[in-house]
Amino acid sequence: MDLFDYVREKKKEKDAPLAARMRPRTLDEVVGQRHIIGKDKLLYRAIKADKLQSIIFYGPPGTGKTTLAEVIANTTSADFVKINATTAGKKEMMEAVGAAKNRLGQFGKKTILFVDEIHRFNKGQQDYLLPFVEDGTLILIGATTENPYFEVNQALISRSVIFELKPLSPDDVCILLDRAVTDRERGLAGLHVCLDEDAKRFLADASGGDAREALNALELGALTTDPDEGGAIHIDLAAASECIQKRVVRYDKNGDDHYDTISAFIKSMRGSDPDAAVYYLAKMLYAGEDVKFIARRIMICASEDVGNADPMAMLVASAAAQEVERIGMPESQLILAQACIYVAGAPKSNACTNAVFSAKEAVRTNRTSVPPHLKDAHYGGSEKLGRGIGYQYPHDYPGHYVDQQYLPDEVKDKKFYEPTANGYEKNIREYLEKIGKIR
Repeated sequence: MDLFDYVREKKKEKDAPLAARMRPRTLDEVVGQRHIIGKDKLLYRAIKADKLQSIIFYGPPGTGKTTLAEVIANTTSADFVKINATTAGKKEMMEAVGAAKNRLGQFGKKTILFVDEIHRFNKGQQDYLLPFVEDGTLILIGATTENPYFEVNQALISRSVIFELKPLSPDDVCILLDRAVTDRERGLAGLHVCLDEDAKRFLADASGGDAREALNALELGALTTDPDEGGAIHIDLAAASECIQKRVVRYDKNGDDHYDTISAFIKSMRGSDPDAAVYYLAKMLYAGEDVKFIARRIMICASEDVGNADPMAMLVASAAAQEVERIGMPESQLILAQACIYVAGAPKSNACTNAVFSAKEAVRTNRTSVPPHLKDAHYGGSEKLGRGIGYQYPHDYPGHYVDQQYLPDEVKDKKFYEPTANGYEKNIREYLEKIGKIR
């Protein structure tokens, strides 16, 4: 690098967006992702020991994929080469491989090739890298927002360790915002920015775990807000809302608004009002509520308030909970909308809920024992103890049913489950009436 290149690089660093300037330079500066870079974790130890093998970082935008790659670049003894799959072609790849071969042959020095947006490479481009990853010419670091098991060749996957990065928590984003406001070298301290606490929390929530989005909004506010008489740039909630192009929704995730909204959401599903249910869902999503929390509430409602009136409700809610874990936002909003609308539109019954609480009360107030004919008769000597004697196997009888006592003597006449005539539970009720369990 000559003097002019050096000056250009320094100017580029100075003029870079705040999010790029504030990118952590060391592993200890990285915020979040403790599940993969905690001090007892494999990736942390590998970076510190400079013993990396090929890896792929997978996660939403703004979660630190490029940051971790650059931290590795700052700590490794290997040469670090970066290309972007959206712009790089075969020529750039061949140059990177050729240079890596020369370094390894002449100096015994390894090369780390960082491929951003690796899912943009087609199969042929990915295949081209494979032999050089396999023989150690290159250590590959790929970064992708797409599921690598679908978008990256299985041959590369099998030779790499996959690390999934999660959206940053609001507390993590707040740390980065505080750091940006107080950092004099790379941040906004020279502009005397004063970021209100509620504005900071709003940016952290509204960014949805994307640190880049939060920092970009903060920088926009700092550059477009006039200083006050004392020379300070004051960014309040209104300014923060304007900068991130999200209207402030009255919703404190730790206060009454959180509990009131989730209460209204559940009661709307219970009350069979899909319009109201999806409205409160949208309010929670807009305010940055945890999608896993919402999914859990839908599952509970499917069991507590729908029950056997529509057993499919539980399956839909359970599938939605699994899918939001795998997919994340923004697609999860579609999955949650489908699930909450299904539960809201399903016939309702709380008979199962009542049954379990009624049965628990009977257990609490009665000392009972299992009837002898229902006890386990599979071990030696059980017959001498009278265990299992007299048990009638239902499948040996017409209709696969035989009338016999199952409840303990002390509660044998109790009725815990009273099925309604709603939805599928009507079928259950008719069957139980037919066999004489309900009269």
